Amino acid sequence: MLTDAQCRNAVCSPGAKRERFSDAGGLYLEVSPAGSRRWFWKYRKDGKEKRLALGSYPEVSLTAARKARDVARLQKSEGVDPANARKLEKLVNPTGVADTFKAVALEWYGKQVPRWSPGHAERMHRQLERDLFPWIGDREMTQIQPMELLAVLQKVEARGAVETADRALMLARQVWRYWLPTASNTQRDITEGLKARLTPYRGTNFPAIVEPQRFGELLRAMYAYKGGPFVRTALLLAPLLYQRPGNLRMMEWGELDLDASLWTIPSVKMKRTVQEKENGEPHVVPLPKQAVAMLRELLPLSGRGRYVFPGQRDHDRPMSDNSVRTALYSLGFGDEQSWHGFRASARTMLVDQLDLDPLAIEANLAHAVKDANGRSYNRTKYLAKRFEQVQQWADYLDRLREGAAVIDFPQKIKVM
Repeated sequence: MLTDAQCRNAVCSPGAKRERFSDAGGLYLEVSPAGSRRWFWKYRKDGKEKRLALGSYPEVSLTAARKARDVARLQKSEGVDPANARKLEKLVNPTGVADTFKAVALEWYGKQVPRWSPGHAERMHRQLERDLFPWIGDREMTQIQPMELLAVLQKVEARGAVETADRALMLARQVWRYWLPTASNTQRDITEGLKARLTPYRGTNFPAIVEPQRFGELLRAMYAYKGGPFVRTALLLAPLLYQRPGNLRMMEWGELDLDASLWTIPSVKMKRTVQEKENGEPHVVPLPKQAVAMLRELLPLSGRGRYVFPGQRDHDRPMSDNSVRTALYSLGFGDEQSWHGFRASARTMLVDQLDLDPLAIEANLAHAVKDANGRSYNRTKYLAKRFEQVQQWADYLDRLREGAAVIDFPQKIKVM
């Protein structure tokens, strides 16, 4: 067996291409005429002699080389060819640097960003930086244990952010599923089963009045609102058109054809992925005659600018997201009815009170749905039917505001 002194002093004999200095169990140190010294382990597999490189001396000491030989012998005894295992390891981890959670998470994030909106991408990155990286960012993926990740998620829960903890688990799960195909067969998704150990989270609905009589009271209060013309009109259009708040407050005169009673929202403004925004169809919204009349009244006020509802301080920007929300609170309905909740109010009463076609309603809400045959619902194919629907809805709201007899169907649904 070799000694450290023999390894240090080993030289290649003059005229030899290389010289081997044997240790034990097939391990030997190979010295070249130039003086390089490399460890190899000689073994036989399927009747053929093979060898496995174990590193250079003195970077790999005699003791370390013997341990590497023993590991390779154990692999061989289990039916694994050590040389093939080494090739596979290089494919899985070509840099030779262990995968940390932060490195893998940022790599996964970089692959997703092109599909996400800038706002969503910023929120995902912020959550990684705030809730996961400080605790497990520098930990190797192979070393992180389920209870360790659970403890990180429970730190988020401890500050009262139950929903945030749920999203953090979702992020971690995406990172693990991205990493696993390149990990060894012994690795598993450690996020499995952790959701059951967290505080149950159920998404909350936007406050929405769906009881017709109470909704009529809300409408009367809205029509009596004494605020500025832009906020007042946006407030009145919110239940009438039941579109997303962001689309309504950023409505542009160039998107409107009042003669044709149409509002065409460009795809880039819709709640879609980046690819869908770039390649998708615009969302066409039929306008009832009541909405057209309200918009014509605003033409002298903001018709020369870009936005129908310009900001109070800067007319080159749309009105604030808080404008209509603040108006609802000033009327005493802010806890019962949110701006976004008008979509739920309309979706519920259009079906329960007017018994209208749910598929056409979903199309007007800009929801991607499928019909009974599994085909994607074409939002423009049934435009005539949707014109009828929005006018029926607008007329129904007039009757509610005037105090017409209605039937109670109290219920709440969630509309995203």
